[in-house]
Amino acid sequence: MTHAIIQDLERRYTAKRYDSSKRISAQDLEVIYEALRLSASSINSQPWKFIVIESDAARQRLDTTFANMFQFNQVHVMAASHIILFAHNPAYSRDDYARVIDKGIADGRTKREDRDAAFAAFAFVELNMDENGDTSAWTKAQTYIALGNCLHTLARLKIDSTTMEGVDSDLIGQVFAKELDGFVCEVALAMGYHHPTEDYNATLPKSRLAKETIISII
Repeated sequence: MTHAIIQDLERRYTAKRYDSSKRISAQDLEVIYEALRLSASSINSQPWKFIVIESDAARQRLDTTFANMFQFNQVHVMAASHIILFAHNPAYSRDDYARVIDKGIADGRTKREDRDAAFAAFAFVELNMDENGDTSAWTKAQTYIALGNCLHTLARLKIDSTTMEGVDSDLIGQVFAKELDGFVCEVALAMGYHHPTEDYNATLPKSRLAKETIISII
């Protein structure tokens, strides 16, 4: 019998059309949000924000960000149940990491007397920071870990999804400036239930390179 994890991944695919009449339940949304919160990140940095597009007003705002490019993804704005903007901190600082350490102290993960010592891990941030304090490459990479975790969570819940790197990051930054508060969104995720007749990708066989060509055991 195929393992449940493999069944999840075999089932998962990129939806191309959504059934606008179907919405994700509140119960499943809470599972998705908690999975995002529990995602792994280097040094537990959590350098992200997840902006959930749910209301009609928010959808209208997101719709305007497709004015110049990537219109092929615009179809998901109104049809998908929800869309998540995955945003990263482009200038992750010592103060940002202090929030993580202090939360770890509150949760009992770190002893209060070890607070100063805990900042030693911030060296990993400095290794990925340019002379202007830009940490974008590193923080964006952490955000993709959360994206992958969310994709598997959705597959387990039998919810369809579409990863959208085809978004206008600059326009999203302008339209959602208040919510992003300096964070940068370069990828979004549509979620919902595929259209039974219009989603041409739903019935195509999954295609991946053979295991022997990508995995070497030495």
